[in-house]
Amino acid sequence: MEQLTKTNGSLTGKKVVILGGSSGIGLATAKAAAQEGATVVIVSSNQQRIDNALVELPAGNKGFAVDLTDEQQIKDFFIQLGKFDHLVYTAGESLQLVTIADVPVADAQRFFNLRYWGAFMAVKYASPYINTGGSITLTGGIAALRPGSGWSLGASICAAMEGFTRAMAIELAPVRVNLVSPGVVRTNLWSAMSEEERENLYTSAGNNLPVKRIGEAEDIAQTYLYLIGQQYSTGQIVVVDGGSVLV
Repeated sequence: MEQLTKTNGSLTGKKVVILGGSSGIGLATAKAAAQEGATVVIVSSNQQRIDNALVELPAGNKGFAVDLTDEQQIKDFFIQLGKFDHLVYTAGESLQLVTIADVPVADAQRFFNLRYWGAFMAVKYASPYINTGGSITLTGGIAALRPGSGWSLGASICAAMEGFTRAMAIELAPVRVNLVSPGVVRTNLWSAMSEEERENLYTSAGNNLPVKRIGEAEDIAQTYLYLIGQQYSTGQIVVVDGGSVLV
């Protein structure tokens, strides 16, 4: 794919670290930040995905393989990286919709490792290295506001992320800490479903929304850039869902 070359300049001279940046919303955010002039560092557990993602980014940006469920690897990564400006956490595994009667408790506990504890550890070890004027932008989801059957784990994690965001906005001030809460977005997080199931979900969800379509990763990426640049916003949960919570 042709590399991005256009630069608007609003993030020129800034370093943006995106955990989960090798695909989906994270990669779309990396591309958008690079277009604004940022130096981007993407992090994922999979080196092949990192290599593929770097081909889609301008030359000079970097990627690192880090297990975001491993505390020591996260700590070592930020020690090695040193100072930077903005942290974005979008990492997540494939979504699973299972009723509580069918969820083994051990599986439920493991589900938190990447989405919640990974973000927790990233904030813990990244925050001392964030430059003045910097920010942290985390990821939740509208399941915290409007869960359906089978969303016990997803809704719990999203709600936990919202509480964590608000707490960190106070504790880490003046570093700004915010959270993006997407609705249904066309990404590989739905890969556990068959192609037919995914397309049926996208069609059904999109037809029920006021905007008459589901979200694309590029739609959500613009919200991360907004929160990076909005110097007067902290502790906020920004819902980007095509109006899902309204209908």
